[in-house]
Amino acid sequence: MPSAPSPAFTMASPLAGQLVTIFGGTGYIGNYVAQALLSRGARVRLASRAPSKAQSLKPLANLGQLQLMPCDITKEEHVAAALDGAHYVVNLVGAFDGDLIKLTGEAPGTIARLAAERGVTALVQISAIGADAASPTAYARGKALGEANALAAFPRATILRPSIVFGKDDNFINLFAGMIELLPVLPVFGPQAKLQIVYADDVAEAIAVALEHPETHGGKTYELGGPEQITMLDLHERIAAAQARKRTFIAMPDGLSAAFAAMPLTPMSRDQWTLLKPGSTVASGALGLADMGIEAKPLGLFLDKWMLRYRKHGRFGAANERAKACKG
Repeated sequence: MPSAPSPAFTMASPLAGQLVTIFGGTGYIGNYVAQALLSRGARVRLASRAPSKAQSLKPLANLGQLQLMPCDITKEEHVAAALDGAHYVVNLVGAFDGDLIKLTGEAPGTIARLAAERGVTALVQISAIGADAASPTAYARGKALGEANALAAFPRATILRPSIVFGKDDNFINLFAGMIELLPVLPVFGPQAKLQIVYADDVAEAIAVALEHPETHGGKTYELGGPEQITMLDLHERIAAAQARKRTFIAMPDGLSAAFAAMPLTPMSRDQWTLLKPGSTVASGALGLADMGIEAKPLGLFLDKWMLRYRKHGRFGAANERAKACKG
């Protein structure tokens, strides 16, 4: 999780004392974003359908610094209430099911329009690498429409397109880690799909920087990826190695992968498979984290430590492995 900066850093931030409304702020990424903003001295309002999910953030905030608010962004009156008195706005809302065109395509336009009417200083719209109005997936079409609607109503908005976001408690690395822990043989779907996964802390920092400096980043689109491109097969192998487990991985052909994704109750939906197949990497020539003054952190900095809980005997097993290495 983000570490608290020095008081001097906090006081230097233009966000100190300002109210930031975060739509969808109780999700996984929202936890990181809220901490990045709280550490800068901002007052944070988390507007979400399930605000109670953010209760764990309360000990990290000063008295009156954090507000949790129920909000359905498809209802204009809810959005207007959430924007009351806000100086800055972040829209993190995303989903893989439901009416995605309405939720991630049309609602961002409502947020941007009401924010502009209220004189909001800066707005950050979170999209995704692969956003495409012509995509066969509702997810990518919704994200593309959300970008267009946000910029139409708030031309100074900053659009951030992260790749797959990883972190200690994510639902991506940990999904594969749990399967690798339990199964000696695993299929790998989209084994050669290239990913440029990005650390959640880096995404949160990009959002904070965009809010702090709208004169520099407003009206621009950034694609956020990590410092390396890895394939799905390589990712599985790295996770197994970090768990100190020997596993056999079977590269699955596209036809079988697509059939699997179409089945009910599987960990991957048809849309997720369609998005995975071409990979998720930063486009050549696109603005990225470096253009925001952020050095992207690689998965390798964290993976061994995070996988300790999946190892046999946990950290004690890790100690035994080190002891054997020293004896050898």
